[in-house]
Amino acid sequence: MSETRKLAAILAADVAGYSRLAGADEERTLARLRALRSDLIDPTIALHRGRVVKRTGDGALVEFRSVVEAVRCALDITRGLAERNAPLPPERRIEIRTGIHLGDVIETQDGDLFGDAVNIAARLEGICAPGGIRLSEDAWRQVRDRLPETFVDLGERQLKNIVRPMRVYALGGTALAPSETRSDIEPPSRSTAAVRAIPAALVDVLKSVARLKNTYSTETPDDAAKHARARDNSGIAKAIGILETVERIVDEVADRGPRRGSRATELPPPPAAGTASAGPETAPRHSRGPDDGADGS
Repeated sequence: MSETRKLAAILAADVAGYSRLAGADEERTLARLRALRSDLIDPTIALHRGRVVKRTGDGALVEFRSVVEAVRCALDITRGLAERNAPLPPERRIEIRTGIHLGDVIETQDGDLFGDAVNIAARLEGICAPGGIRLSEDAWRQVRDRLPETFVDLGERQLKNIVRPMRVYALGGTALAPSETRSDIEPPSRSTAAVRAIPAALVDVLKSVARLKNTYSTETPDDAAKHARARDNSGIAKAIGILETVERIVDEVADRGPRRGSRATELPPPPAAGTASAGPETAPRHSRGPDDGADGS
């Protein structure tokens, strides 16, 4: 069988919650999906010169020669569905999730496509919220200066069965999952082990200083007892207490992870008067595309 390699824009889409919709009313759901394909989805794909490679039940894999046309097609379909869904209750709405990637593919003689590019597009679709559109960084680079849209940088994601983490972008104006709102976009990740090690290492240093002071002290027992009480109120003792508190907080947050939907990490009561206070939190960074006019993912 003859096979050729080529660069292609791959769009993967499926219906969000199709099993739930079919379970509630299988025949009506299938009829509505067929009508949407006939009236909206297939004509829009043809308009943007896409080729349907295969259909996967409630989904489809589509090839485009242009990433710009792939994104325009996804937007037109998503917006057309939103108009049709407006008069329907949420439980009856048909919404799609779309992933778009640009990459090298293998095309077989019968027109089927294989390769990592196909898998990546499918994985991007899999992390979408209903009504959402996700782009790989490779696709985003081709459209960021060519479309009047806002893009939300969702950071690097580890996609299932894809070796390397990939930076993912959400198309502004489409649905975002709760964990992908701008206030929840994470800054560049740091090593959890390194973060935990900082307060622990400082505590060990201060404790070592305290032990050395005791070991090499030439004070009399009475003087030693007097100065021991003084050391209890000294800066070393206070610093150790503060750092041990920081260490417990770091361990607790790292083990538990951020709460979904929460705007701030809950902290213990502030230290007693005379102790050092923690600095302000670092606000998460928001990444947008160059056409930064509207809110995004």
